[in-house]
Amino acid sequence: MGFLKEFKDFAMKGNLVDIAVGFVMGAAFNKVVASFTGGIVSPLIGLLFNADFKDLKYTITQGTVNDAGETVGEVAVMYGEFLTNVIDFLIVAFVMFMVVKGVNKMKKKEEPAPEAPKGPTTEELLAEIRDALKK
Repeated sequence: MGFLKEFKDFAMKGNLVDIAVGFVMGAAFNKVVASFTGGIVSPLIGLLFNADFKDLKYTITQGTVNDAGETVGEVAVMYGEFLTNVIDFLIVAFVMFMVVKGVNKMKKKEEPAPEAPKGPTTEELLAEIRDALKK
């Protein structure tokens, strides 16, 4: 039972729950960004290349068409898909930067603790004791 209680205490810590919620939200946000770049950005950039942006590739070796009409044996560098993923990453990174910047701005700035008042030094205390003993 001690192991289960220890695991429950660990799992219910605030930071771990916050991380889990952030992870789920990040995954959902990634889907939104992917649909944005795939549905809006890629077609607009594809207009420049007169092709679907995600399908852009540099063919190194031409393939052959089999009986089913599929191209086999083609060796190509799929740079369009790579660029789409780079755009996705840049959008997610920028938004996460803005979120972190906003959270940091909302946090209360902690005021430095006031310095403790300085008391008399050891020499001053000894001098006071000496003067009190002289009386």
